[in-house]
Amino acid sequence: MAVCWWLLIHCVLVTSSSAHNDFFTSIGQMTDLLFTEKDLVTSLKDYIRAEENKLEQIKRWADKLDVLSVAATQDPEGFLGHPVNAFKLMKRLNTEWGELESLVLTDMSDVFISNLTIQRQHFPNDDDQTGAAKALMRLQDTYQLDTNTISTGELPDATHQRANGNLKYFEYQLAKQKKVEEEEGAEGRQKREAKGQHDDYLPERKKYEKLCRGEGIRMTPRRQSRLFCRYYDNNRHPRYVIGPVKQEDEWDRPLIVRFHNIVSDKELEKVKELAKPRLRRATVHDPQTGKLTTAHYRVSKSAWLGAYEHPVVDTINQRIEDITGLDVTTAEDLQVANYGVGGQYEPHFDFGRKDEPDAFEELGTGNRIATWLLYMSDVQAGGATVFTDVRAAVWPKKGTAVFWYNLYPSGEGDYRTRHAACPVLVGNKWVSNKWIHERGQEFRRRCGLQETD
Repeated sequence: MAVCWWLLIHCVLVTSSSAHNDFFTSIGQMTDLLFTEKDLVTSLKDYIRAEENKLEQIKRWADKLDVLSVAATQDPEGFLGHPVNAFKLMKRLNTEWGELESLVLTDMSDVFISNLTIQRQHFPNDDDQTGAAKALMRLQDTYQLDTNTISTGELPDATHQRANGNLKYFEYQLAKQKKVEEEEGAEGRQKREAKGQHDDYLPERKKYEKLCRGEGIRMTPRRQSRLFCRYYDNNRHPRYVIGPVKQEDEWDRPLIVRFHNIVSDKELEKVKELAKPRLRRATVHDPQTGKLTTAHYRVSKSAWLGAYEHPVVDTINQRIEDITGLDVTTAEDLQVANYGVGGQYEPHFDFGRKDEPDAFEELGTGNRIATWLLYMSDVQAGGATVFTDVRAAVWPKKGTAVFWYNLYPSGEGDYRTRHAACPVLVGNKWVSNKWIHERGQEFRRRCGLQETD
């Protein structure tokens, strides 16, 4: 029986390892772990109560026999001279002590251990703990936080109930992780060089981190005066003549615009509900192979939603087409992303470049001409979208969407659109992307969404 039990545990742990799903890369999915832990605490309390009840029964038995034995041993012959006392002694030793033995040997932990074994399938593993530790280091570096700030939870707009007890532990984990990274330093440099990340990687990284902190943004008062807010109807589109949308210029060159109140809270919650069960570790296109792969510089999970899957998705797609004037039938499905602990996506281009394999060849719809980025949640601190080449920053605001063209009218890539998602310092960041492709746009004008001289 014991062999079968340990075999079961082994099988569950193996299943747990193979089914592991990078918990640290999605705050949305990590919330499930809180409820898993809550269920375990309830099960643990049930076990404690069962043990207490068992000990209480044993204690009552011991107290009763203690009084009896004290009285009996004062005059053993006189005590046993009473036939009932003699019978009860025989009965206790023959029957009741055996019952007590069974009670003492009863394992009250069976239910708790069974529940724990099952729930372990949903536990994080060493990779998650390492990923979360690296995230803390990333937040510390990007936002220039000291160790005490993180350990005490004194982050912008954040509260933390367990403060001082974290300091020594965090310092220990930080030193441990830095030691590992120092040992892997040479190997890491070789890998970066293999991916084309040479000496210019660190300068851009510094620029990226400064923008994430709101520093070094190239917006002069004169340029700011040329940015406007307006009511936008996309050249008197029938859907928006009476109720135009609110449009705000976020940047001039390249033109980056934000549309306000573009999706309702109810629609956003439905999209999250559809996406959450299907979230998987986000991937990137490997510039060497053109294939999709996971990367340390993209910490999030994503899911793809087709227009046919729910009317809300179809409605959002149609809204994007009506507002941008671009054909979305050749666009990629709506990608929904949820960022993890310190979630980020380092500087990258959305369009495919000439010096890399055609990442979109299989789609047969050309390059990504434009990006529609919908913010599906507010973020308390961090999480900005920054454009490293032009030093611009756009901050998340729930229910708004930002839009920009990745390609010039000639079809050449606009390298000014290189952008990144800053690490989330505090909060839970949800976004969705619609990447619109070239095919189908041949006879469409860039109404109101292109740069002016």
